[in-house]
This record gives sequence, structure tokens and C-alpha cells, in this order.
Amino acid sequence: MSNKWYAMIAPVITTGALVFSAAPVTHAAPNTFNTALPVAQGEFIWREQAVFRERSSGGPRDRDVSIAALASVLGYGVNSRLAVFGAVPYFFNKDLDVTTPMGRINRDTDGFGDVTAFARYTLYKNDFTGGTFRIAPVAGVTAPTGDDDETDRFGRLPRMLQTGDGAWEGFGGVVTTYQTLQYQVDAQVLYRENGRHDGFARGDETRFDTSLQYRVWPASLENVSGTPGFVYALLESNLVHRDRNDVGSGVDQNSGGTQWLVAPGLQYIGRRWIFEGTVQLPAASNPHGDALEDDAIVRVGFRRNF
Repeated sequence: MSNKWYAMIAPVITTGALVFSAAPVTHAAPNTFNTALPVAQGEFIWREQAVFRERSSGGPRDRDVSIAALASVLGYGVNSRLAVFGAVPYFFNKDLDVTTPMGRINRDTDGFGDVTAFARYTLYKNDFTGGTFRIAPVAGVTAPTGDDDETDRFGRLPRMLQTGDGAWEGFGGVVTTYQTLQYQVDAQVLYRENGRHDGFARGDETRFDTSLQYRVWPASLENVSGTPGFVYALLESNLVHRDRNDVGSGVDQNSGGTQWLVAPGLQYIGRRWIFEGTVQLPAASNPHGDALEDDAIVRVGFRRNF
């Protein structure tokens, strides 16, 4: 399977799925990647995030890809420092329009994707009046539970349309969070090593993510006892580098590359619920050959502490 499907879902199930916080609900968190804020001991956190992604490439194939997916994540606070998570993606639709010798054709599929399990551990914390600073490593694995051999009337679907990768994959990184009563800043470095299956290995991936969440309503915390919730403005940055895919004994020259996405968004923070949305847009891109590039990614969802 190509970079496409995991590039879409990775920010949800390997990093974005980590953006849960059991800290006071008056504080926001990133929408597209991780936070170092803890999950309270004995608490669960449930998250649903719908992702709508449009991608395209140049070249003679002139590919257009549309994806609609839902990532379901459940997290649990083992203790004050350790939290564990499980994530299951479901693809409502993975659609490809491509130019072939037969002309322009459409191919699509749907179904459950690969399941991911991961853990986050608070290695360092410094709590101070009105805020905190934390550093937390994260590590996990993705199991090949999705389908990787689906077919249609044209034959076996291309790897970019398969809902599963067919290989075990591992990832690890570090996230930091600096939080105050007015704003929060998060940053993450994450590396994913992809396995090989059926003579194919998707290129390994390195991510550098940052996020600023700023409370825009109410502007002041004075006399807010009757306020039902809080509104935060988000601005996030995602720099992603993907190596070329290995195919047989060689590499696919039209895969991988580097892309920088910028994502403005909003969050509404209630007592136990968080509703959020962002739009990721390409700021810069340097694909290898005719590799797919992101045109836009819309993320809408909620989180629930219990």
C-alpha cells in the first residue's frame, strides 16, 4: 500500500489519536497530533474523528484520490504517568480516478483498516502556578488487520486503495507541552518504520508537528462561574518527510517526498466534552516524481472523558 492511506490516517491513529487530555477541561489540545498532558489514573477517554482528504498527482496518470474515514480511539490512564491507547480506523470510501490506456476510470473500496496500539509515558513534568510543562515519549505498533488483497472488475486494487497495509509497523517519538491559563503550545517528533509484505514496503516516515491553542472566549477568566464552556483558536503545523517505497528489489521513484501542512481550527471545551475541527492546507510540497500530494484535509470530531 502506498503512502496515501497511512498519510491520511496516521495523524489520527498514531499521533492525532493521542491528543487526549484529562487535565482541566478548560484547556485545549492539538487536533492533528499528540499532547503530553496526562490521562487521569483510572479514567477512559473516547475520541471519534472524521477525516475527509483530497489528494492528487500530476504526470500521465493524473490521479485524484478522495477519502472519507472515521478513527475510533479509546485511551486509559494506568497511573499518573502512563496511558495506553487503542485505535481502529474505518474507511467509508477510498476513491481513485486515474487515467489508463483504457481511458479515465474510477476504483474504490471501503472497510476497516489496521489497528494500532500505543503507550505514552510522562518522563518529565514541571507544574507551576497557572500552568505546566511536560515531556512524554510515545511508542506503539500497527497490526495488519485490514484487507490488503481487495479486487474489483479491473483486478487487484492498487495499494493506495487497500484498507490494510499487510505488514507490522512500529513508531516512536517524543512530545512536549507548555500550558498556561490563556494558551498552550505543543510540539512533537515522531518516526515510523514500516514493514514489508508481499514484496512491498512503504517508505519510512518522519514527522515534526507544532500547535498553538489560544483561548478566544471568554477573553478573561474573571467571573466565569456561569460559563458553560470555552472556545479556543488553533493553528497547527505538520512537516512530514516520507522515504520512497520499496518495490521488489528496487524503489518507486514516484513516491515519498516532503510536505508542510498548516491547519487553522477551533475547539469548544465543555466540562467533559470537546468538539473540534481543523482544515489542513498545503503550505509547501516537494514530492518525488509524480507522488501524490495533499490538496486539503478536513478533520471534525469530539472527545469524551469518563
